[in-house]
Amino acid sequence: MTPIAILFLVIATVLVWGGLVASIVFLARRPEVASYPDGGIAHDDRDEDDL
Repeated sequence: MTPIAILFLVIATVLVWGGLVASIVFLARRPEVASYPDGGIAHDDRDEDDL
């Protein structure tokens, strides 16, 4: 392996495993969403024929 290949291997490894560790830390600190945005259908006015 050339030195540039080893350098890119290290960079890719740090990016992938660092992202995994950052995601685990984030989920450990905030495991659930505090609030959800409004959305969805309040009243289902559609006929069953439309489905």
